[in-house]
Amino acid sequence: MNCLTSKLIVYRNIDKESILFKLSEIFKDFKTNDYEDEEIINRIYTQINRLLSLATSYGFDKNLWHNYLAFILATVENPFTLVSEKVGVNEGSVNEFTKNDFLIIKQLFDYDFSEIEEKLGINCFSIITNYHAIIKKEQLFNKDVSIKVQELSNLIEEASNEMEIYDIVTDFYKRYGVGKFGLNRAFRLSHDENSDFIIPITSLDDVTLDNLVGYEMQKKKLIRNTEAFVNGKKANNVLLYGDAGTGKSTSIKAILNQYYDKGLRMIELYKHEAKYLSKVISQIKNRNYRFIIYMDDLSFEESESEYKYLKALIEGGLETNPDNVLIYATSNRRHLIKETWNERTNTSSGEEMYRSDTIREKLSLVDRFGMSIGYYKPTMKEYFNIVITLAKDYPEIKLSEKELEQEANKWIMTHGGPSGRTAQQLIYYLLGDN
Repeated sequence: MNCLTSKLIVYRNIDKESILFKLSEIFKDFKTNDYEDEEIINRIYTQINRLLSLATSYGFDKNLWHNYLAFILATVENPFTLVSEKVGVNEGSVNEFTKNDFLIIKQLFDYDFSEIEEKLGINCFSIITNYHAIIKKEQLFNKDVSIKVQELSNLIEEASNEMEIYDIVTDFYKRYGVGKFGLNRAFRLSHDENSDFIIPITSLDDVTLDNLVGYEMQKKKLIRNTEAFVNGKKANNVLLYGDAGTGKSTSIKAILNQYYDKGLRMIELYKHEAKYLSKVISQIKNRNYRFIIYMDDLSFEESESEYKYLKALIEGGLETNPDNVLIYATSNRRHLIKETWNERTNTSSGEEMYRSDTIREKLSLVDRFGMSIGYYKPTMKEYFNIVITLAKDYPEIKLSEKELEQEANKWIMTHGGPSGRTAQQLIYYLLGDN
């Protein structure tokens, strides 16, 4: 195996601590016949354990070795994979090196583990190449990655030579991309020095816009803007504002699910992370995706200045804002900034001018969002309709519409008034009561 991995050229930047390279080192030592059985078996089992952990995280099944090699191809970022992400098959001398690597990948896919198993009296490689995974709920593994990697693995299994693998892999890069941005749909920031700055969110709600009852005008505006964005047309930054529990966050999560397969990705930022916006932009502006920076429950107190980072990004400086990035924010405040009585109190002409400028600067932030969409508390009639519509998805709720209205009316007396959120909470209560 080491004689194969040592000949990689384009994919030579695979992590040297990876399972592949660690196994290559083990097989190199095995070929020298200068080893202790127990020691080399222990090293093999360590890598098998790592492979099983990876398979559990991503829901891999059947041939875990093939899944793992496909996972490497899908995640390694290098000049070839990043160019292929944008243009697919591309003519150039680098292809000669790439086809050499795909010949090696083909040989690794077909690798015969029988010799080492027979000499050491182990069968772990036979098990992982014919593996039957325990059925798990989708929430327990990264479904997005699992589906794509296993699709790639199955296609490479059927390829007869390196040319076919070249076509398969470059097509994969063009359709899905490469690395974490290609395989995942949502991300957050990590401030752990031992991890990447932008990391995937692996457990997501499968919510759709149809799950949000009502608010048709709001959904239509959001769809129109997002469709223009993913189609490469001009689109606006969006502020969703209004009462709590009315579906602002749900709408944005649903938009991501609806347009993910068209290249939409989302990065969640909290307001205290606004100072990292320029760093985030620098990492995503040249990728072949459309990114929404999602800031939930956005508002700023009198003493907070993070809004200036957001305002600077939207307004732009000397460097043009990238066309593949928008900001979608939600807020319970129409103007994002809390005005105080002190800001409106004038004690001198100088202070009056200063405070006036301060107020104007703060309130101008909302004007930088090209589209503002209001979400308001439903009327009682709309609230009852939300409850009744949600209840239809649960046949175990046997109440009539009149009984549901009575329960809904009682519920809001102690749960903050009518909203989509309180309607959903009532449904959960009724389900638990059955």
